[in-house]
Amino acid sequence: MKQQKLKTLLAFAAIYIIWGSTYLATRYAVETIPPLMMVGVRSLTAGVILYLLSRFKSKEKIKRENIFPLFTLGAMFFLIGHGLLAWAQQYVPSGMAAVLVTPEPLWIMGIEWFFLKDIRIKLRGILGLFIGFGGVVYLVASTAGSTTSNNDFLGSALIVLGTFAWGGGAVYSRVANVPKSPMLSSGMELFFGGTLVLITSFIIGEPSQFHLSQVTLKSFFGLLYLIIFGSVIAFSAYVWLLGHTSVTRISTHTYVNPVIAVFLGWLLANEQISTALLVATGIIIISVYLVLYDQYRDTKNKPVEEVRE
Repeated sequence: MKQQKLKTLLAFAAIYIIWGSTYLATRYAVETIPPLMMVGVRSLTAGVILYLLSRFKSKEKIKRENIFPLFTLGAMFFLIGHGLLAWAQQYVPSGMAAVLVTPEPLWIMGIEWFFLKDIRIKLRGILGLFIGFGGVVYLVASTAGSTTSNNDFLGSALIVLGTFAWGGGAVYSRVANVPKSPMLSSGMELFFGGTLVLITSFIIGEPSQFHLSQVTLKSFFGLLYLIIFGSVIAFSAYVWLLGHTSVTRISTHTYVNPVIAVFLGWLLANEQISTALLVATGIIIISVYLVLYDQYRDTKNKPVEEVRE
């Protein structure tokens, strides 16, 4: 039991702290590496590493019925989720990007309620959903006209879309027919997702604009950090948690990620902390608390087996 609690604590620490720092790493990486190419290389490399590690630690193999669910999850998590986020971070500061991802629990809650029908949204939760949506709209709208580039507004909107896709993937993973080994599952999801992102990168012509000689050390180490820490370690921890606790609890990483991202962006990248960012952060965090409050209280009294389902 103590070992299980320690694993859970370390896994939450990984998705809380490491994922909070990946926003700045992503910003550095896409400075000289095309965004989709960067995500594709990151995901594919991490996927191969995890697959090879899984071969040493488990005898489980991929079955034919596992392929479509793993392919679908790879597309939702990495092609749409990470792909849109990486493209957007060419224009959107890392701290603001993290705040725009914060409503992830709201989307998860709504998707679970609509598709799985296994949760109840009470009045407090409904109020939280509306407040959170308003906070996101306010933050996205604050980028419109604030600069000379329309890409700031488009980037903000695409981050929200990517977050919705990630939330959908998190819910689908609860019922998807994937391997029992978290390392094997996460490795194959990264592999399929990375392959899809690289294909998309080639289709839109990113390789023709890329020159290896132009890649800075900052971008290289940003990519290396994303591969090892953001994907191999943190995503493996995320997939492991999906099999050991509720999606709603796991999604609380969006509380901590923006705080770390905003602080690192201000400290290391001279990003400005605007009034709109602070106001929206407060609104969204309050909304997430309202949505999750009843879920915490309900799952606290459920048997462990039921919570994991």
